[in-house]
Amino acid sequence: MNVTVSPIPATKKELTRYVKFGIDLYKGNPYFVPPLIFDDVNTLTPGKNPAFEFSEAQSFMAYRDGKPAGRITAIINRLLNEKTGRQEARFGFVDFIDDPEVSRALFETAEQWARERGMKRIIGPMGFSDMDHEGMLVEGFEEMGTMATIYNYPYYPKHLEAMGYTKDTDWVEYRITIPDKLPEKMERIAEIVLKKYQLRIVKYTSRKKLAEKYGEDLFRLINDAYADLYGYSPLTDKQIDYYIDMYLGFLKLDYVSIVVDSADRLVGVGISMPSMTKALQKSGGKLFPTGWWHLLRAMKGHNDVVDLMLIAVKPEYQSKGVNSLFFYDLCNLYIRDGVKFAETNLELEENTHVQSQWEYFERRQHRRRRAFTKDL
Repeated sequence: MNVTVSPIPATKKELTRYVKFGIDLYKGNPYFVPPLIFDDVNTLTPGKNPAFEFSEAQSFMAYRDGKPAGRITAIINRLLNEKTGRQEARFGFVDFIDDPEVSRALFETAEQWARERGMKRIIGPMGFSDMDHEGMLVEGFEEMGTMATIYNYPYYPKHLEAMGYTKDTDWVEYRITIPDKLPEKMERIAEIVLKKYQLRIVKYTSRKKLAEKYGEDLFRLINDAYADLYGYSPLTDKQIDYYIDMYLGFLKLDYVSIVVDSADRLVGVGISMPSMTKALQKSGGKLFPTGWWHLLRAMKGHNDVVDLMLIAVKPEYQSKGVNSLFFYDLCNLYIRDGVKFAETNLELEENTHVQSQWEYFERRQHRRRRAFTKDL
């Protein structure tokens, strides 16, 4: 049997086929959550994704006897490399059948592509920025995935380790049980923080007004708050505009918590949303003909799980209890709406400051994912 690897042209037709392979491989798997096909295609398309202004990427497909058997995208983020002083490539959008010959051919091709461009190291799975999916699942294969994370079969990390890849960092995830009422200690801390720093919580009912008032500031805050986190690539002005258009129109505004100071300057933001897991599974990653209806129903109707998408606080306000304000605001809304659980999504395993905020809640650490690395 013969294995070949070919570069994928960055056309809508070819990239759609590439993305669908990563969905079809998990047909019948109850834990896999497909991405929206058009979203991944746009991410991989120069001219659509503004990250291509400072990044180079090439997608590859592996074939076993002429049939698709694997995929991988090699990425060089030159903006991040300038920031870190490293010559580092990334791999992402990776999937393959349980065949070591296929996975080896895929990774050797991506590694050679990076090596030819002067890279000395490769890490992944990661995307162009933190707004893309990252981290290979290494624990929690029988836990339901989320729209913000990657699901992969248990054999994936075994294949990588056999090819000489080692751990670079891990992220952990928690499933939080929403209590019947806001914990008294958290409520007390939140009220002290509001008064001490003259802060207030702002809510919006208009996406347009939210975007006009705080859209750009929100993503600049993320840049400041996440600047020192593992692999963080600062968002450019064009990326900020891109993500404002992409995400702010999709949020449930009740579940967005904005914290400002006495001069209405943005101090922190907490963004959560009803889980899209089951809706995406029903849609198969397609908006049409009925995918949009499942997604809208999940957003508007009864949903007993929320995804905690991100929390960002200005560096000068970190470690001052501002995080408690988001749950002070949001927890009562979750209780009102019958939410039973919250998914934290990715947190760096050494980020004890973030993990300490869950001490007020019943919780379990149910997934772990890893960034692997290899010298080239």
